[in-house]
Amino acid sequence: MHDLVREYVLKYLGGSGAEVPLEALDDSAVINDIVFKSDSHAVKPLFFPGGDMGRLAVAGTVNDIAVLGAEPFALSSALILEEGLSMADLDRILKSIAETCEEAGVHVITGDTKVVEKGALGGCVINTSGIGRRNDALEKNIAEVRRHRSFDARWILDSNLRDGDRVIISGTVGDHGLAVLSAQEGYDFGSQVVSDVTPLNKLIMRLLDVGGIVAMKDPTRGGLSNALNEFSEKSGVGILVEEAKIPIRGDVKAACEMLGIDPLDVGNEGKVLIGVVPQKAEEVLALLRETKEGKDAQLIGKATKQFDEVALETVVGGKRILTPPIGDPVPRIC
Repeated sequence: MHDLVREYVLKYLGGSGAEVPLEALDDSAVINDIVFKSDSHAVKPLFFPGGDMGRLAVAGTVNDIAVLGAEPFALSSALILEEGLSMADLDRILKSIAETCEEAGVHVITGDTKVVEKGALGGCVINTSGIGRRNDALEKNIAEVRRHRSFDARWILDSNLRDGDRVIISGTVGDHGLAVLSAQEGYDFGSQVVSDVTPLNKLIMRLLDVGGIVAMKDPTRGGLSNALNEFSEKSGVGILVEEAKIPIRGDVKAACEMLGIDPLDVGNEGKVLIGVVPQKAEEVLALLRETKEGKDAQLIGKATKQFDEVALETVVGGKRILTPPIGDPVPRIC
């Protein structure tokens, strides 16, 4: 997908001159101080342990806006429904959209609905777009970063990481991908693996109020390994990660071993990867651990100019290069 977007989509689109344009391939774009994001969701099945298509659509868009440091405040929702979708399922999805919007403090203010012939979709596809704005927490965060090092960016971007910055993950990885996979294939992993899908914008605003954050990313497609590699590539620094510090649930790890999947490549929908100046890392980590969403947060590594790639310091003491996944390791999860 990364190559498809770079080699085909960007061949024809982009060139807007926006502050954060399409070709930056960040989680959202920025133009005239408005953060804008569009997301399409085609997950199968529509309902899975811990979530559903409606919750996924809202949380995914809200989180992509929030990780740039913006405050999400309005969404659109376009529904493409397959002929024969039960009204009970549609009602359940719409109710979930409404409940997740209330949780995130946003509203759907416009949208569209289309119906296509049976067999075209597998039930339903939702496109959600959203806008966000600058806010006092973002300004406070940037001022705090500048107390400790030079910082020219006006937003929290993948390209902001510098030598010495610390890297934090807000919780256990791989939960969402394994939950969807279990629902798709009917796997029984001995315990119910539950999706982490949740809106994180309010938590992120609290973290920005602490300050010192330079980069954030929603580690969805390609999981933690892809998110780390995007940080490294766009910032032009290496990242050294301690494998022993990466939080993974025991049942997720066991399921991944059984299926031959690396949990670091599996997508998440309720976690945030954070780059922070070293002077503020412990304070950001402490706040995360006080919250329901961040109780399992860990400081997993640091940026370094000693090398250019993402390196994983293994539990046995060696090091290996952590590459982004070649393809999606599991069937579509978003």
